[in-house]
Amino acid sequence: MAKIVASKDMPPFPENFRPIFFNNQFRVKIPLPSERKFPSLNGKIAIVTGANSGLGFESSKQLLGLGLSHLVMAVRSSEKGKDAAAKLRLTSSTATIDVWPLDMESYDSIQAFVRKCNAELPRIDFTILNAGIGPIAFRKSPSTGHESATQVNYLSTVLLAVLLLPVLKAKSTPDGPPRLTVVTSVLGHLAKFRNSDQRPLLSSFDDIKTTPWDPREAYSVSKLLGQLFLIELSERVNPNDVVINMVEPGAIKGTGLSRDVSGVMLIALKLFHGIAGRPVERGAATFVDALLGHGKEAHGCFLMNCEIAPLATLYHSPDGKRLIKQLWEETMKELSFAHLEEIISSMK
Repeated sequence: MAKIVASKDMPPFPENFRPIFFNNQFRVKIPLPSERKFPSLNGKIAIVTGANSGLGFESSKQLLGLGLSHLVMAVRSSEKGKDAAAKLRLTSSTATIDVWPLDMESYDSIQAFVRKCNAELPRIDFTILNAGIGPIAFRKSPSTGHESATQVNYLSTVLLAVLLLPVLKAKSTPDGPPRLTVVTSVLGHLAKFRNSDQRPLLSSFDDIKTTPWDPREAYSVSKLLGQLFLIELSERVNPNDVVINMVEPGAIKGTGLSRDVSGVMLIALKLFHGIAGRPVERGAATFVDALLGHGKEAHGCFLMNCEIAPLATLYHSPDGKRLIKQLWEETMKELSFAHLEEIISSMK
């Protein structure tokens, strides 16, 4: 059997990414969970954020189809979550399906959600951090003052991931370590990251005078930041306690990520997705694969097309190493109110 190579030990993708994109979107067909031999999830509990629509909804549906006993849908809108839960109950009439509030633009909401997980769940086997946004206009999150994509896709996702770690560890079972899968994007590999030299770094995203804003770059960089942080985090977490990985679902049609797009841009996006986009059920199948198709060998890895794939080129450069150090220090400072350093130290 060939030795499995971790993402960080792989050479980066070639500079010309077009052949890879073409292969991903036109030649690779992601198998659905029903087409694979996954074990029954009877007796197991999963958390899926952003579970009321798109990839979050479809991956929840697929987990229930595999016999999941208890699903926690973490959603911003309880009303939309309850509507989605009613549809999911058609897939499984026996599973417990809970709808819990989670506002990814509120640190208080994130902390309250984690406390609820700790207090009310007897075990946690799988967690998919899927909630994210693709804003088309510059906006600051009201409660923090940070640019919204940086806030939701990076800072809040990092906070939620780290706060969940000791809960997952405490609620693990003899079945094996719980899985924590964070949804990312290969667009992070392609980000220009023009403000990477700005110091301080995180606050530079909030100033459009020093960091000109465009929607694609904002989304791409927010996903790149998450990738760089999670690689460092995984080095400090024992995979025997929690397995952390990242999953890239591909370009998907039928999600709500671009719900704010309108006009000519919307027409162009629909044409693009109509030609090249994967169906949402195939994209969601990559989430299920990240949870069930990989074990400790994928800890800290970037998964694409259901396989371990390379990290962003920036990770391998001297500038990237310095950037990761800067990002880690600023993130710890930003989220110091939640004692992240102490939590991470406890996971060693």
